[in-house]
Amino acid sequence: MFTRRTFLTASAAAGLVPGIATAKNQAVEYDPTPQYVRIKKDFLPGQLLVVPRSFYLYFVTEPRKAIRYGCGVGKAGLEFTGTATIDVKKEWPTWRPTDEMIEREPVTYARFKDNDYVQPGGSDNPLGARALYLFQNGIDTYFRIHGTTQPQTIGRAASNGCIRMLNSHVIDLYARVPIGTVVTVV
Repeated sequence: MFTRRTFLTASAAAGLVPGIATAKNQAVEYDPTPQYVRIKKDFLPGQLLVVPRSFYLYFVTEPRKAIRYGCGVGKAGLEFTGTATIDVKKEWPTWRPTDEMIEREPVTYARFKDNDYVQPGGSDNPLGARALYLFQNGIDTYFRIHGTTQPQTIGRAASNGCIRMLNSHVIDLYARVPIGTVVTVV
């Protein structure tokens, strides 16, 4: 019979041998560096797969193989999920927050309130060096895969929904993916 005393005794014994008790629970360090990896599911070469829970974006190079990039994703409740296509690509894109972003964070986006100002592309633009625009059935979702001026947010859920990458990584991805690329966010 398993009793409270048995549980406490076993727990105390496990604490005396930490290597055995915790070896399986050691955290794997997050590494946003692009690297070639094997993937479990079958996706077609040329597709993009984003796994927000692990903060990685995969560019499928051949069946079950991909280049894995670190990314940042949307805050809880703002994330994109589903399938889309890249219908527009831009180098050093212009940017304007959506009306919803301005409403959610009026202080942060005060310079955009009650006007049509669009921030020009450049090193201080939140979309960074490149942007891949996600569409569903020909309609802009207003979600993007883009660079960032906040590299510390890679590996975190910090954006207003977009998938963020380090500028050097999004430049590499931008060169690899054509218009029409399928993007799946799970």
